[in-house]
Amino acid sequence: MTRPMYRSFVLALGVLAASAMLAPLPAVAQSTNPPQESRALIPSGPLSEVAPDIHQLFVAIGLYEVLGIMSAEGLAAAPDLEAEFFPGKGGSAWMATTASIYSTERMIARFEAAAPIDRLTPEFRATLSAFFDSALGQRVAQGEIAARRAFLDRAIEEAATELAQRRAAEGDPRVAQLTRFIAVNDLVERNVSGALNSNFAFYRALSDGGAFAAPIPEEMMLAEVWAQEPGIRAETLDWLFAYQMLAYEDLSDAEMDAYIALSESPAGQAVNAILFSGFDGLFEAISNDLGRAAAGFIAGEDT
Repeated sequence: MTRPMYRSFVLALGVLAASAMLAPLPAVAQSTNPPQESRALIPSGPLSEVAPDIHQLFVAIGLYEVLGIMSAEGLAAAPDLEAEFFPGKGGSAWMATTASIYSTERMIARFEAAAPIDRLTPEFRATLSAFFDSALGQRVAQGEIAARRAFLDRAIEEAATELAQRRAAEGDPRVAQLTRFIAVNDLVERNVSGALNSNFAFYRALSDGGAFAAPIPEEMMLAEVWAQEPGIRAETLDWLFAYQMLAYEDLSDAEMDAYIALSESPAGQAVNAILFSGFDGLFEAISNDLGRAAAGFIAGEDT
């Protein structure tokens, strides 16, 4: 897969840095279950109706705004996918297809259906709401949203990456805090695992969709995906530090410690696991849809 696909997966605690988000995924080499089909991700109803208190918590966290930004990221990556897999054969039809796949409304429905919200107990909800409804919690959420939106501009992302690297070289204390935050939320392993699983779903959908003259053996696809792991891991680390350096720039060290403390709490660990599970289901479904759609263009069929 191309870089934007897995980069979209990065989000943390309420996104918290999200995009990263999820219960640990099985290593792709151990995965034998097919990716979740789109039909399995149809919700029984909007979360705002089924569980309005959890929906309101997700609003306070900034989840829905981040999903809208992810939609824009996906559309921006569409030309790269065309150039890589079927150059010159997509055009407006491919853009229309990806616009449908990355519809914000569709992404929200898929996320809400995949997220195991039953793990969010009333006590956890109270703890999380108390933080994210506070002035500090809203500054955290808005900083994360603003940084994610700013990263739509590659020049800003590159500048943030250079800033993070420079501060790391200088021994800036904030780098140590961000390192702890990343470790507490297991952001590297969870994002790398999610990216590998999503990429595997994409390749399998390509094969199932008839993109190749003959079906590709699963072990060959797994080998191709695993070969990407070192690069994905390195870029995930760079992205996380750059993103969080920008997102939390206006927080004092004490405020950052308070956010880390929330992340370490049972409530913080629970919502992080729920978010990652929701994004896991969402991105595997998106990868499956993209792979099948791309297969049609590769084979020269109308989609």
